[in-house]
Amino acid sequence: MTDRTVVLLHDDDNVAVALRAIAEGESVDVGGRRVRVPAAIPAGHKIATRDIDEGARVCKYRQAIGVALRDILAGEHVHVHNVGMPERHEQGQLSVEAKGLPQPKVARSDTFLGFVRPDGQVGTRNFIGVIASVNCSATVCHAIADAFKGDAMNAFANVDGVVAITHQSGCGMSSTGEGIALLRRTLTGYARSPNFAGVLFVGLGCEVNQVGGMVELLEPLGPCPIRTLVIQEEGGARETIGRGIAVVRELLEVANGATRTVVPASKLRLGLQCGGSDGYSGITANPALGVAVDLLVGNGGTAILSETPEIYGAEHLLTARAASSDVAERLLDKLRWWERYAAAGGGELNNNPSPGNKAGGITTILEKSLGAVAKGGSSMLRAVYDYADPVRDSGLVFMDTPGYDPVSATGQIAGGANLVCFTTGRGSVFGSKPVPTIKVATTTGLFEKMRSDMDFNSGPIVDGTLSVQEAGAQLFRLMLAVASGQRTCSEINGIGDREFVPWLQGAVM
Repeated sequence: MTDRTVVLLHDDDNVAVALRAIAEGESVDVGGRRVRVPAAIPAGHKIATRDIDEGARVCKYRQAIGVALRDILAGEHVHVHNVGMPERHEQGQLSVEAKGLPQPKVARSDTFLGFVRPDGQVGTRNFIGVIASVNCSATVCHAIADAFKGDAMNAFANVDGVVAITHQSGCGMSSTGEGIALLRRTLTGYARSPNFAGVLFVGLGCEVNQVGGMVELLEPLGPCPIRTLVIQEEGGARETIGRGIAVVRELLEVANGATRTVVPASKLRLGLQCGGSDGYSGITANPALGVAVDLLVGNGGTAILSETPEIYGAEHLLTARAASSDVAERLLDKLRWWERYAAAGGGELNNNPSPGNKAGGITTILEKSLGAVAKGGSSMLRAVYDYADPVRDSGLVFMDTPGYDPVSATGQIAGGANLVCFTTGRGSVFGSKPVPTIKVATTTGLFEKMRSDMDFNSGPIVDGTLSVQEAGAQLFRLMLAVASGQRTCSEINGIGDREFVPWLQGAVM
């Protein structure tokens, strides 16, 4: 770091990050030399530390984030107007050193207060779920859940609430193939969530995705009481709502008997998310979350890194620490699939970053990915999972998901995540019932501006009052507190009832 105007992340970088807005004509110290800034540079954006020739690599994090589209002079604003993607992205290669790495030993013994379920999973919350098999039963599901808002829950002090899990699919699709298999895997994954003490499935009756088929997938090892209702068999919507309210009340009586007990932190399965990223994401919030992930893994816990299109360009950092060449190859296979998937729709993976990301200072998908991968810390990559697959391994794992946050988090929760940690630079109000979401602000300015939505401030890292290690340790303690029942901002704000967004694939017919 040269001064408090910019931060140079590595001596080999040829760009630094502005810690505040820099005015036109201002002189600043960048990379050990004083330069005049010819045009204003917003906070979080990049400034050239030295001259960069046209066609040369632009480097941040000691990694290439793009190529110069023209000659760039020291002190200039470096962004989409003068930086582009390389003509071809070379994917990471398999690491010989990664083969046969040992299983990490549990080095810590932290605990939290959780709900131990009959199947051995541990919940961080105690909800009842009302799950729609098809969009045609969505309104009925919400009507049943809405009957338990406010004072209706006063008699059930140990229950966090009743949540409707609804979606826009379930019919107009093939009865076989990946589309319905993916939907059923996601819905049954939610039914298995340790944060549900009981579940009511509600169907229409004539849909492709029949309630009975999903219940069969859960038997004989259903983790909680499962009940079903079919609107056409009950005599209509009003009749089903009335019957559903009675069924949920019975489930609440059972759920209210659950109490929190002390459990090891190894029972935490943490979903890692970042959304509305900015130029600080890879400097503050994501590295701090990476430190917290390493502490969780040291306890024998599990962290689920996802958003496959948003590791594009940084996959070599993950394959280099894969537990085996098979794990590394499986990750590369997922990226190849995404390249084909994007091309089939006439797009490319570098359509990311979003307009908000660019406004926050992120120029290319390579830059965004390098920052995003930091959420995974330095732990070994143990396994790669398909979307919504049950996560069985401990340690750091990867789940193949889209980069769209609600879809990605839905897959992680279906896979067993009982806590989500979501970093944001532009600001996000995401919530994810039945699983609490901790939102981590990249800057003190964002934290103060959206105080009612942000749970943790990683801004002191650039303010110079906290190290990344110190911030990560504080974030880990917050995770344990939230897992033990401390409410997050999204929970206090009542957000999370409509953020279930499964990844829909296949033809709609």
